[in-house]
Amino acid sequence: MMRLQKYLALCGVASRRRAEQMIRDGLVQVNGITVREMGVQVDELRDTVAVSGETVLPEEEKHYLAYYKPIGEVTTVSDPEGRPTVMDKFRDYPVRLFPVGRLDFDSEGLLLLTNDGDLMNRLLHPSHEVKKSYLIKASNQVSEEEIRRLRAGVMIDGRLTSPAQVRLIREETFDTVLLISIHEGRNRQVRKMLEAVGHQVVSLRRVEFGPILLGDLPRGQWRTLTEKEIARLKTL
Repeated sequence: MMRLQKYLALCGVASRRRAEQMIRDGLVQVNGITVREMGVQVDELRDTVAVSGETVLPEEEKHYLAYYKPIGEVTTVSDPEGRPTVMDKFRDYPVRLFPVGRLDFDSEGLLLLTNDGDLMNRLLHPSHEVKKSYLIKASNQVSEEEIRRLRAGVMIDGRLTSPAQVRLIREETFDTVLLISIHEGRNRQVRKMLEAVGHQVVSLRRVEFGPILLGDLPRGQWRTLTEKEIARLKTL
């Protein structure tokens, strides 16, 4: 049992204070009867609550997680080949979650999971250009000219990629570490971009998705996003 105004707030109708005014104004019905007094208790499983004749129900509680996907997991709910999936870690989670986008089987790093379908669709829609950053190790030494080409856009699968942010982190004898930021989400895009300039990706780790950072999250572990992080995601 809970107070009627709290129930209305849980349904997303209005704040508790505004809900109290709606009750006083005779806009709320419980089991078909208009209620105007404060202090009425309702049972969300047995009582039917309506506002101006339209039934309202509590919104599902939204969950937002950051997960460090290790190499060797597919980013799907199930896999026909029987490979481990990212969802194996969340079989006993209290609500059904979905991964936001994908990370390849042979890639690792930051993956967001949520049951907020609206936010997930907005984060993935190309028009919103949400930035994703990847720390990669490329085979051999990547030249300045090749970095300029990556920044300008290269042809993959018959289409030019959008300009990327590319920063040289470290150059060694047989490989180069780069930080690449893109907002597109084509299949294996970063790997194909490096192939277009003559290099193979030795390792790839996503370290940023929009305003969310992988940080020091251990491999194979997850954490709940903070309220500040969730707010920043919703204002992208």
